[in-house]
Amino acid sequence: MKMQSKPAHIGLYPSAAGRRAARVRMRAAVALVALCSMLGVAHASDAAVKKKSQQVKAAVASTASGTQANAGPLPAGTIARVNGVAITQEQLDQVVLATKAPDTPALRATLKNELIARELFRQAAEQGHYASHPDVVAALDQWRTNVIVQAYLRDQIKPAPVTDADVKAEYDRVIATLGENEYQPSVIAVKDADTAQKILDQLKKGGDFAALAKQYSTGPDAAQGGKLGWISFKTPIEPGHTQNWPQPLAEALVKLPQGGVSAQPVQINDAFWILRVDQKRPTQIPPFEQTKAALRQQLEKVAATRATTELVANLVRNAHIQQ
Repeated sequence: MKMQSKPAHIGLYPSAAGRRAARVRMRAAVALVALCSMLGVAHASDAAVKKKSQQVKAAVASTASGTQANAGPLPAGTIARVNGVAITQEQLDQVVLATKAPDTPALRATLKNELIARELFRQAAEQGHYASHPDVVAALDQWRTNVIVQAYLRDQIKPAPVTDADVKAEYDRVIATLGENEYQPSVIAVKDADTAQKILDQLKKGGDFAALAKQYSTGPDAAQGGKLGWISFKTPIEPGHTQNWPQPLAEALVKLPQGGVSAQPVQINDAFWILRVDQKRPTQIPPFEQTKAALRQQLEKVAATRATTELVANLVRNAHIQQ
């Protein structure tokens, strides 16, 4: 956003002292209104806070009307003027739209006061030469870089379009990997065999699986007791048809009855897994119409990732990178 320069102050009051007093009163009033808004005063139940907010808003309105009376009528499309800087109806309309809240006179009054406060803050910061502060300069440089990169990626990354046929093919592919039964498991994953065995010993004594998962597990959904979503595998299990599960885990899971816990930890790389089948039932296949939106979204993400990877690879091939 282009920074606006502060215009020369025009005489709104008959004396310098009067002008200074008006500026102080205006800044204090709109700052309080903005603070009240950020703290949710409009929804507060405390009657005293509401009353104070109304008094502050009245002070802002009184100051603004006095300013306008001395400065002449506002130009068309301008809703306020702060030390000569216009706040437009279009700005207010955009802020109202961004809130996604019902468009009411009360909302507009609150947001107008916030725009006034923001302009006062901007002018005060500019007078204090904050634009040249090192941390501000660094933040603006980072913001500028992010905007430029995002604009470049938006123009250069061109994912392949996902067709209806692609979505249907993905649905058929997934259905073909499902087995006769599906399972809702819970898992505990730890980094060493001794801890895994200690957990198994506690489970055999009646220990709570979810509590142990929360205490020890480094696996998925540990904070929720290790509970995972429904999963199904075509048996006998074949490589590449395990729904992204490691094959030893999938093979151990389908051997367990409902309520069963794996007798031994299953080692996958440097982790030791303990499985429990919370529920088991015949596989329920959702209709294509019910799943096509989610499948399309997944395929679009895959296409975007592939396009991004290709772009990075092309840039790397044509770059000189020293590490």
